[in-house]
Amino acid sequence: RLDEFPQTLHMVKAGQSLANYESVRLRKDGKKISVSLTDSPILGDAGRVTGLSSIARDITERKRLEEDLLQAQKMDAVGRLAGGIAHDFNNILTAIIGYSDLIIGQIDERQWMYKHLTEIRKAGDFAASLTHQLLAFSRRQPLILRVFNLNDSVRSMQKMLGRVIGEDIAITTQLKAEIGRLKADPGQLEQVLLNLCVNARDAMPKGGAITIQTEDVTYVPAEQASVNEMPAGEYVKLTVTDTGHGMTDEVRRHIFEPFFTTKEQGQGTGLGLATCYGIVKQSGGYITVDSTDGAGTTFAIYLPRVEESGAKASSRQEVGQLPGGQETVLYVEDEITVRSLTTHVLLRLGYTVLEAADVKGARDAVEAHGAREIHLLFSDVVLPDSGGQELAGWMRARSPGTRILFTSGYVDEKILQRHGLDASAAFLQKPFTPSDLAKKVREVLDAPASQPSPS
Repeated sequence: RLDEFPQTLHMVKAGQSLANYESVRLRKDGKKISVSLTDSPILGDAGRVTGLSSIARDITERKRLEEDLLQAQKMDAVGRLAGGIAHDFNNILTAIIGYSDLIIGQIDERQWMYKHLTEIRKAGDFAASLTHQLLAFSRRQPLILRVFNLNDSVRSMQKMLGRVIGEDIAITTQLKAEIGRLKADPGQLEQVLLNLCVNARDAMPKGGAITIQTEDVTYVPAEQASVNEMPAGEYVKLTVTDTGHGMTDEVRRHIFEPFFTTKEQGQGTGLGLATCYGIVKQSGGYITVDSTDGAGTTFAIYLPRVEESGAKASSRQEVGQLPGGQETVLYVEDEITVRSLTTHVLLRLGYTVLEAADVKGARDAVEAHGAREIHLLFSDVVLPDSGGQELAGWMRARSPGTRILFTSGYVDEKILQRHGLDASAAFLQKPFTPSDLAKKVREVLDAPASQPSPS
């Protein structure tokens, strides 16, 4: 555009130069580009202005990179906020889920309050799931592998997808009832599903339909050529199909490249599908795209099936039925609600418990305990007066045989590492259930002395 030209011309006529100011121009093909302009007067005899010199540099790519950086910084800020929220919520949810399990395990299913307590427990699980999804979206969720059913993840995402996608797009699912299990990070795969559905929504500005399908497939390279590098084997297939505008062959070839986007400037980072590709590959899977310009798009994800069982322990399991012991546990936690619940569970499991709210309190408890053995230090990573890792170092120097188990409501690996948590350390993520606690404590205490405690 040339709407700034009259002012520029006035200044140049007065003998002034304008250096490196930015504007927008239209190319011959009609595309807008960003330019950096330097306008200077051309002087003739007696110093009179006889002309104008204007140099324009195309800075469209630089501006795009600046936008990408700004968007990445925004995502980092969202991630930091999400991490802080998750820390507080995970402490709260540990209490909600834990106390619910304690009561549910002690009452008869026929009592009127059983249904109400079960609903409270379900609400706690749902809140934990929302926190997990928020962290996955902001890429602050560490990789936590577990065996699970993909159908469960799709069902848990349906309400959230409906809110994100909008009412003008119909979301339908076609989930095969009998489907194999995966060993991956459910939160990461939920992020993949979210990204694919958001992309599908953007391809249907006037509304449309998204279909999510799951099925087991047996892949034979000699008979099928859909994924050239994928080895023969048994896979769970996740398919996301939309009725959008599709894409050209040229776009499809670049679709998984970082920062590649067909959206208008400022409307996308070009990281969504690149993130999907990275998560799928990290999970040992493969992703393909089939699309025709003007006729919709289908993304297919193949993830290796496993034979392991991913069944969860029933929330009705009483604490007395869980694995316990008679060892002494030093438990350090600054959140009083979580500390009260966990101490209660450990005592019910048969352990002797020394509890403290901070490092100073923990040291005082150890000194008061005298020469008697402390078998396990169970500590929050982040404590008010220091870090759990510093306390662990002091404890190892005093009692080399003491096992160490850490816990935290933080999920950002950078925060945990900043507070000294080693990747090989035994760790129990909040929110945890009484069952999770009982099994992890027993696992750490029973680990062979010659090997590091399991993580």
